[in-house]
Amino acid sequence: MATPTAAAGETTHTLPQTLLDRLASHVASEGAATVTIPTPFTGEPLATVPVSTADDVRAAYARAREAQRAWAAKPVSERVKPFLRLADALVDRREEILDVIQLETGKARRHAMEEFLDVALCSLYYARRASGLLKPRRRKGMMPGVTRVQELRHPKGVVALIAPWNYPFSLGASDIAPALMAGNAVIHKPDTQTCLSSLWVLDLLVALGLPRDLWQIVVGDPADIGDPLIDDADYVSFTGSTGGGRAIAAKVAPRLVGYSLELGGKNPMIVLADADIERAARGAMRACFTNAGQLCISIERMYVHEDVYDRFVARFAELTKAMKLGTGLDFEAEMGSLTHARQLEAVSRHVEQAVEAGATVLAGGKARPDIGPLFYEPTILADVNGDMDLCANETFGPVVSVYRFRDEDEVVARANDTAYGLNASIWTKDVARGRRIAARVQAGTVNINDGYGAAFASYDAPMGGMKQSGVGRRHGAEGILKFTEVQTVASQHFMDLEPPAAVGYEKFADVMSTGIKVMKKLRIK
Repeated sequence: MATPTAAAGETTHTLPQTLLDRLASHVASEGAATVTIPTPFTGEPLATVPVSTADDVRAAYARAREAQRAWAAKPVSERVKPFLRLADALVDRREEILDVIQLETGKARRHAMEEFLDVALCSLYYARRASGLLKPRRRKGMMPGVTRVQELRHPKGVVALIAPWNYPFSLGASDIAPALMAGNAVIHKPDTQTCLSSLWVLDLLVALGLPRDLWQIVVGDPADIGDPLIDDADYVSFTGSTGGGRAIAAKVAPRLVGYSLELGGKNPMIVLADADIERAARGAMRACFTNAGQLCISIERMYVHEDVYDRFVARFAELTKAMKLGTGLDFEAEMGSLTHARQLEAVSRHVEQAVEAGATVLAGGKARPDIGPLFYEPTILADVNGDMDLCANETFGPVVSVYRFRDEDEVVARANDTAYGLNASIWTKDVARGRRIAARVQAGTVNINDGYGAAFASYDAPMGGMKQSGVGRRHGAEGILKFTEVQTVASQHFMDLEPPAAVGYEKFADVMSTGIKVMKKLRIK
């Protein structure tokens, strides 16, 4: 059986020490303790950064609160300026940040490029629209012309943002940008393994005019700094596992602090009988194996109509076996490494358990230490059933299971038969039918003739999960408004909301009741 090959070429997996020293200086830490970050490509040391303590976190909150008061007093038109400059600066320094992302995560450069595009485009979207989204708005009052109402938006204060290791640049900066533009300060905890890209963009934004203390980055183990990080927050934004999201929700509940959570997924792809097989097979490669499957919205379950199952699976397997894996800092490799050893162990365990229980390997199915210590082949499994861990549980690796289906009602029911509801994909030449099916699928985003990017990168539309896949949304108006407190200010004019002294309450009640009918007839309200 053919297997994915290693991309040619050798690369020096290092970053300039001057850059690393500058990035380390942005960690909120006063102690001498440090941690060494390896590069997943080789396991060799990449960088050494300071470690934050609980006291460092508390001190970071104090600095952030002081900076936030002055920042919130600025007009939105001033607060967006560093982010308008950011788009050009990112383009000018693209190669540097792509190197940083690849070396800390192990992903292929084409997938690092997705992170670059997300930060550039999402921050630009909010920089262009923040003033309009945050401006005071007139609302209809209780008594037309007499009650005048304004809706105001105030920043939450200091936001705690916990970003994941799989898309550290994207899922840090693209959420922090709207939080800052809304007038907040941010205490940001990236994963230690992947903190360099966040430190890099903080360093860049400070150079572009962002006040230094407004965005604080803390590095450390959740057991050591998790409590002060959550306990002092005015709002919590978390992207990570469903278990982690539940823990955060429980911790902030006694203080009635708001939160948004983007959590796990077991995302389905549906290939209808009329799908373009070649397009769908190539789309499946991207949907399943981008970032070695370490993507919350990647596809892990694939349902293919019985009429095209054999043709589709044969082509999908052929393309998967031909994929190039590699460690190069160029665009040649189609898939990179897993990021953590624990992820390699989890992927290996899922596949081995499934095969022992009767699953059939159609492509991949093994680790590739010949390429790098954390590489695993893109893997397709058939004959997967409910007795196997990977059937219902998130694998978060380059593994997908394929199933046959017969009719639309069946496949919708099977797609929805999960505790998760983050993303889904439908492939068909009949887009109208695809939209009808999409409306029946219980997922926060559904892509037609694409795996995940069409919905995720449409920044004017909200993105998030249903069921156990999360609470709240990023992107769209909600992606910035969630970082604000809404206030209603109403003023009363010409008459009070109680009867004049000469009119009794009974007469006043009659007049008001009649007014309801008049308002209905005139289509007021």
